[in-house]
Amino acid sequence: MMDPIPAVPPRSVTDLFSDPVDTHPLWFKSNLFLSRAFDSESYISELRTFVPFETLRSELQAHLSSLKHELIDLINRDYTDFVNLSTKLVDVDAAVVRMRAPLLELREKIESFRGTVESSLVALQSGLKQRSEAAAAREALELLLDTFHVVSKVEKLIKELPSASADWSNGDVNLSERNSTGHVTALQPVENGLNPRETQSMLLERIASEMNRLKFYIAHAQNLPFIENMEKRIQSASLLLDASLGHCFVDGLEHRDENVIYNCLRAYAAIDNTRNAEEIFRTTVVAPLIQKIIIHGPSEAVAEASGDELENDYKQIKQCVEKDCKFLLEISSSENSGLHVFDFLANSILKEVLSAIQKGKPGAFSPGRPTEFLKNYKSSLDFLAHLEGYCPSRSAVAKFRAEAVYVEFMKQWNVGVYFSLRFQEIAGALDSVLTGASLSPIKNSHSDQGKSCGLTLKQSVTLLESLRSCWREDVFLLSCSDKFLRLSLQLLSRYSNWLSSGLAARKSGSVGSNPGCEWAISAATDDFIYVIHDITCLATEVSGDYLDHVLQLLSSCSSEVLDLVKQSILDGGKSLSSTLPSVINTIIEGLVEKAVEDLRQLKGITATYRMTNKPLPVRHSPYVSGVLRPLKTLLDGERAMTFLTKETKKELLLGAATEITGCYNELAAELISVARKTESSLLKIRQGAQRRAGASSDVSDHNISDTDKICMQLFLDIQEYGHNLAALGVEPADIPAYRSLWQCVAPPDRRSVINF
Repeated sequence: MMDPIPAVPPRSVTDLFSDPVDTHPLWFKSNLFLSRAFDSESYISELRTFVPFETLRSELQAHLSSLKHELIDLINRDYTDFVNLSTKLVDVDAAVVRMRAPLLELREKIESFRGTVESSLVALQSGLKQRSEAAAAREALELLLDTFHVVSKVEKLIKELPSASADWSNGDVNLSERNSTGHVTALQPVENGLNPRETQSMLLERIASEMNRLKFYIAHAQNLPFIENMEKRIQSASLLLDASLGHCFVDGLEHRDENVIYNCLRAYAAIDNTRNAEEIFRTTVVAPLIQKIIIHGPSEAVAEASGDELENDYKQIKQCVEKDCKFLLEISSSENSGLHVFDFLANSILKEVLSAIQKGKPGAFSPGRPTEFLKNYKSSLDFLAHLEGYCPSRSAVAKFRAEAVYVEFMKQWNVGVYFSLRFQEIAGALDSVLTGASLSPIKNSHSDQGKSCGLTLKQSVTLLESLRSCWREDVFLLSCSDKFLRLSLQLLSRYSNWLSSGLAARKSGSVGSNPGCEWAISAATDDFIYVIHDITCLATEVSGDYLDHVLQLLSSCSSEVLDLVKQSILDGGKSLSSTLPSVINTIIEGLVEKAVEDLRQLKGITATYRMTNKPLPVRHSPYVSGVLRPLKTLLDGERAMTFLTKETKKELLLGAATEITGCYNELAAELISVARKTESSLLKIRQGAQRRAGASSDVSDHNISDTDKICMQLFLDIQEYGHNLAALGVEPADIPAYRSLWQCVAPPDRRSVINF
């Protein structure tokens, strides 16, 4: 049956555009009160986050008031039925008494049954607890009995070892203690044709298996008095087993008996004592071999005389490993043998090699001599790779590299210090050259073209040599490839900053707070031709052969890494090329300065024709021939002919011609403007004087003015200047400043067309 939903009172007839008076906000849902799972506390906690308590209380009071009104309406609507309800409730108390009696009787029966069930449950739980305790006690007793039987069995098996075991145990166990009758029960090598050594190894493997069981039992029965009383027996048996197993393993190694070695290794694996086997192999087989190769100890002077190089030592060690250790490595790595827990490569061979180097040749690990250090380090990596060749799987290689001895061996090679020394060596060489006070051209640079790509400056040659040194075979280290790449980019950035700082200092005319820029201030204009040539060569080399060489060295990296390396080096080459426009502008500025010195002779034209009776000029001024002479001398010089490309020469020519013509235009325009203002002022003064004298004011109107003579002289000059530009290969009409200058000084009838 559905819960009734309270009806919403209809709106009044006149309430057309607003909500009913008793409507509630959207967050107030009165139908939730009718839900069976309604909880007042949770309802209030949900609303308190966004509704104040005062607002909630007022809404609840309004809802209560509406419910009361609704109840009254219902009573009034069904008043007759409401009144008749009380008349139908007749003899209710008697009915209640009749119903209460059987209910009380049922309650008594239920309580009685509950008491019986609870007593039965307590008894059942007590029985289960006793049963559990008995089972635990039985299990402990069985465990103790099994432990006792295993200890007895181990002692019995130890007594069956050959008599030589008494000597191996260094007198700890007597033969009479192994057999009360004084008779030694030894396994005779008669059955199956087994020799005593192999028989003993099989027995030791069996004892080791039982000792493994014994360790399991002891682990599950700790702190029991019975076990504590047997500790001495267990310890004695364990010591004797270790000693016997060690001597048997040594005997098997000396005779290279594969079956004996296999059984001994299985025994060591069973008792989880692999370290002893690895240590025995190291001291018995590996140590004497390494001692002969890397001599240390009393004859340390001999080791010092042989130097700290390890390459020849590693070659001999590889031969010894192949000859005297391979047989054991093959046994321990055989499939389905369970001997993968041993790592003779790391804990026996590598451990002894590391110890011998530390004692006999400690200088081999010193990065203070970078060349020898790198050679020894690469030889060591090659030796480790050779050892990894004996690993049967990738997981074995990973295990070998995770061994503590391997990690310790790699820690001996401080490649961080090595790189720091190389960094100081490479970066210091470049920095010492770049801090010089002047450019250092190299003589006979053509003869070194194959070596330094035809570079002309010592600074550029040093940069290229430093870049190549980062990736040279006797310097580069693959594990430091990221650092060497960063060093290469830093070298390129240092050279680019050296150029840009020098050019900025030359433009400002002072070094300021950037020492090392004196070279740019003291350099001649044509010295920057060397800079342009070297920048072009360096950018080509860095983005070409140099990049290919780096990518070849890093070919083992992923394609993503190679792409990043390639992009970073190309960006370094672009940073060099980006300085070319500034260098060219520096040359142009130098040429413009020299041209302006000749152009300043324009002021002499005013002095020549002002207040004089000189006729109109008929030929150009002498200074015109010297305006473009520095540019022509530079372009026709040996340096430009040798080191500048046609494109660069053309760019340099056009840029210098444009700038010089612009200066020419500014000076000429200023000269004409001043001349016209002066002439206008003089004319006004002259006319005023004539008016005061009563003379006619049109005197000399038909004479040619001084300004016209100046313009005519300038016109003849720019025609000659245009001839000179054309002789250099520049079309004067293509230069906006020349067109403006032509319009300024040319006669009105010749302004439309530029010809000369």
